[in-house]
Amino acid sequence: MNNATVIWIIALAVVLVAIVATVLFRSQRRSRVDHKRTEAREIRQQADSDRIAIQRREAEAAKVDAAARMARAEAGLRATDAARLQTHARERSEHARGERSELNEKLRAADEIDPDVPNTTGRDNVAGDRGGRTNPDGPGRAATRDGRDRPRAGL
Repeated sequence: MNNATVIWIIALAVVLVAIVATVLFRSQRRSRVDHKRTEAREIRQQADSDRIAIQRREAEAAKVDAAARMARAEAGLRATDAARLQTHARERSEHARGERSELNEKLRAADEIDPDVPNTTGRDNVAGDRGGRTNPDGPGRAATRDGRDRPRAGL
């Protein structure tokens, strides 16, 4: 074998090694690229699955928020109704107080002109003196000087 043949064989071996190295490099590269594509596809599939779960949670959150807003609106209506009823009760109470005052005034006037109502102060039927006279809070009761009721004698 002469030197030219050895050089050609060495050159051919270098070219073959280069070709094999290039094929292996490209194969590994393609394998890495395929692996990355597969990994990206799996991540996307997981993301789609997560997206569906997140959409469910968002829908639940929206549902709970709507229920909270509804409850808040109902509470507002109830508070408005309560305020209206309280105002109505206050008006009725004031009206009843006025009627009670008128009733007391009528009873005082009746006591002043009634000759059978005794006067415990020694004065005859003076306005405002209710000692021993009929109590407007109930028949058969007599008001005492200290404001307590006691059963009327003889009834």
